[in-house]
Amino acid sequence: MNENGRGFEIPKEVRSMAEAGFEQARRTFEKFLTSAHETAGSLEERGATVRAGAKDIGSKVMAFAEKNVQASLDYAQSLVHAKDLPEVMRLHGEFVQSQMRALAEQASEMGQVVSKAAMDAAKPKS
Repeated sequence: MNENGRGFEIPKEVRSMAEAGFEQARRTFEKFLTSAHETAGSLEERGATVRAGAKDIGSKVMAFAEKNVQASLDYAQSLVHAKDLPEVMRLHGEFVQSQMRALAEQASEMGQVVSKAAMDAAKPKS
């Protein structure tokens, strides 16, 4: 106790330093929260970009699958109407060549779509 009958008092200088430290900690925490909110918003936007890219890729895959299945059905139908073995062989050769061209085109298109999706996802958000 001190001479006034009160308990131990914290000196004004120590109290001022503690208050200044507390205020600095509060400002730092507020900056941290602001940054965290901005980062969360950026991640949400980036997630939307990634989802859009995935949707484009999925749409392209489905379109390719439909095209390839239709080509196979057309090929099967042409085989049913073939008159002889040489015609079957010719139809088969034509089908294989057309599918190889289609697959090369599809691979090129898919590469472009995937590349665009990756670039869009990697773009910095402003």
